[in-house]
Amino acid sequence: MNIYQIVLTKSFLVTVSAETQKDARRICEFYTSDIQDISTSENREKEKFQIENIECTVNDTFDCRKIETI
Repeated sequence: MNIYQIVLTKSFLVTVSAETQKDARRICEFYTSDIQDISTSENREKEKFQIENIECTVNDTFDCRKIETI
């Protein structure tokens, strides 16, 4: 079996209540986790693969908009 390294980009829209935009952005970056391997042993056996490692290489916010004041 060969091993391949793939760059995978995913985006998430996170809604958070916070005091300021700066806090909201920091909270999103700090308290959200990396993606996880959700394959089952049956998936790996049937399709003959193994996810060796998932590493977060980019964790930046790009936009922050106030949608409501509580």
